Amino acid sequence: MNNFKAIVVKEQEDEVVYGVEQIGEDQLSEGEVTIQVAYSSINYKDMLAVQKKGGVIRNYPMIPGIDLSGTVVESADSRFQKGQEVIVTGFEMGMSHTGGFSEYARVPADWVVALPEGLSLRDAMVFGTAGFTAALSILALEKNGMDPKNEPKILVTGSTGGVGSVALQLLEKIGYGNITALVRKDHQEEVAKSLGAHAVIFPDDLGELKKPLNKEKFDYILDTVGGDITSVLIPQLSYGGSMSMCGMAAGVELKATVLPFILRGVNLLGIDSVNVPIDKRPAIWAKMAKDWNIAGTTLVDEISLQEVPGTIDAIKNGQHLGRTIVKCQ
Repeated sequence: MNNFKAIVVKEQEDEVVYGVEQIGEDQLSEGEVTIQVAYSSINYKDMLAVQKKGGVIRNYPMIPGIDLSGTVVESADSRFQKGQEVIVTGFEMGMSHTGGFSEYARVPADWVVALPEGLSLRDAMVFGTAGFTAALSILALEKNGMDPKNEPKILVTGSTGGVGSVALQLLEKIGYGNITALVRKDHQEEVAKSLGAHAVIFPDDLGELKKPLNKEKFDYILDTVGGDITSVLIPQLSYGGSMSMCGMAAGVELKATVLPFILRGVNLLGIDSVNVPIDKRPAIWAKMAKDWNIAGTTLVDEISLQEVPGTIDAIKNGQHLGRTIVKCQ
């Protein structure tokens, strides 16, 4: 394998810097499967990875990128053959193991999922980690009673971001008809409605966190932001309702009392997409390839490796909408 392009993050004195470099195979982490990367995608976690004290990268230098799709070029594991199309998301990719913002990647075979029929390599990253997380959130809420037949009142926070934008489309695709989107800026209102929201609200509409119990407004909440938004919404869950939690863009602290839990029986459902057991992943990807396939209508931009810093800045400044995929070849 000749030298190839990758984004490399380095620690220089008291700063973290990153950019596209020419590297060799010896700079990839160890693993049984070598993949020619077709696409990766940019997630909130990838933005944190290139920040000083972002809490993502464990050691430098590092190739960021927490997901990828591509074609196997070499495999020491019999489960995967040269020429096979595959997906890798989560685990230690882009953290302590070189990730997807590269023309080539090498990963443990136990991290690899075969690309399901009905999904292209591009479509797989239109979903990417964000879509996988949205699917996990919806499955968790449905396991706790959410069902289109009951016409539940659903709220999606961070609704024009990566996870939220996919979640809105998936919920509409499944058949949910009473979906409210929480947005922060006026221009996001029409975007949220185009993605499947039937109503749009702003943070000021939620009120303040004054009462441990508030008016029951939502049966289910798919929360992607955390912080004060989550804290304000817990007292607004209906009796027996549930909230999935998968993000921290608005903060990591949670202010709450026990009252919504012991007087209304509400549930908080933590969503982790990083360490989902490998044997559970193919079924989720197969669902997104068939019944839940919204890749063709998703709000998505396609960029090159060289354009990654611009999107990273947009995410950091709260100006990013929908999904951005990175064409790595």
